[in-house]
Amino acid sequence: MIEKFEKLINKIFNPYGKFNKNELKYVLQYLDSENPENELNPWSARLEEAFSDKFNVEFAIAHNSGTSTLHSCLYAAGVGAGDEIIGPVQTGAWFPYVCLHQNAVPIYVDSDPNTFLMDPNEIEKKITKKTKAIIPTHMHGLSSKMDEIMKIAEHYNLYVIEDCAQSFLAKYKEKFVGTIGHMSSFSFETKKHMTSGQGGIVLTNDNILAEKIRKHAGLGYKTLTAKQGMTRLMPHEFQNPYFKRHDTLAYNYRLPDICAAIALAQLEDLDNKVKRRIKIARMYDRVLQNVDWIIPQKVPDYCESTYWSYAVKYLGEQSYGISWENFYEMFNNNGGDGFYGALSLNTDEIFMKEKDFLGTYIPNDYDLFKNRFSDDSEMYPIAKKIQPLLIQFKTGYRNLNIAEKSVNALKKTIQQIQKNG
Repeated sequence: MIEKFEKLINKIFNPYGKFNKNELKYVLQYLDSENPENELNPWSARLEEAFSDKFNVEFAIAHNSGTSTLHSCLYAAGVGAGDEIIGPVQTGAWFPYVCLHQNAVPIYVDSDPNTFLMDPNEIEKKITKKTKAIIPTHMHGLSSKMDEIMKIAEHYNLYVIEDCAQSFLAKYKEKFVGTIGHMSSFSFETKKHMTSGQGGIVLTNDNILAEKIRKHAGLGYKTLTAKQGMTRLMPHEFQNPYFKRHDTLAYNYRLPDICAAIALAQLEDLDNKVKRRIKIARMYDRVLQNVDWIIPQKVPDYCESTYWSYAVKYLGEQSYGISWENFYEMFNNNGGDGFYGALSLNTDEIFMKEKDFLGTYIPNDYDLFKNRFSDDSEMYPIAKKIQPLLIQFKTGYRNLNIAEKSVNALKKTIQQIQKNG
């Protein structure tokens, strides 16, 4: 038995291991049932404090996913039936999901053709008296244009909720993304810059919002506050049969402490993880320096991307007659290990086409919701045009030698196409 554990530990602690820092140490400490620190200073509280310190933000509230974080933010913003939330049309389904779970309506905005993110010039056209918030999604590691978004939000008295799931430590004008809007959401899903398997966290500097978020994520326990996530502060009162525990309609979105222990260790090494992704992105940069038919996502001078993926616009079909699918096959045949296409436009996703949420999550007999889910992709010409062209090359390699194989596969594929073209 001991030998098996030793082999496993050696495997975990190989130089390119995903969890080869303090993860195992913290998990073992968590599993020590006789450790009073597990009760007095829960791992979720330690993670929250570390996250607050890292981003210099007052409040951090851990969650069980980067979708529940967004849901809690909408709740804290007071979003309710018939309200409208503005966000990008080309992003994950989590954006409309959380809107629908609050009986709200997602309002989509077209893409910028160069950054592939939500075009802030299109936001104001979408604002109505029912608009409550804007959710800029910082995709591929790049910040949205936050000055423009915050200016619009201030003018119309709207909340801004930053979706930072793909942009840990990215910067906008020397500020970390996630510290600019009123609230921000991070994801610890397995492929993100840092991970605890699943999980997420919300940042805010607003005490009132923080308390609402914590209660929404913590079953509405009345003992919860902006800073305090423990419900066992008053054991004697909790044991009393007349004690009333809950004062808020809420969900159980709390992050398990064992996941928080892993996330804390990952956070401690986050700078190194981000630097490695940037180094890999520079490798792709060099290959594409003089290639005019594979166009990288534009990173403005005032932004620092942390490259959750290396996103490009592929124009090989119109330049050389090589389809996206054929390019993918050639890349793999030349030693690559695949890449990803872009997420579909939310208007094209099955659930938005079939609208099964009407009559379940959204009442279908209310005038409030009639004809409010009729958008189609034709209404978003830029996103519709560039979405099928986008390629996301991997940057999450832990071994730079393996990353170099992928980069060399791209180089070889480009040379092959240009030679035969």
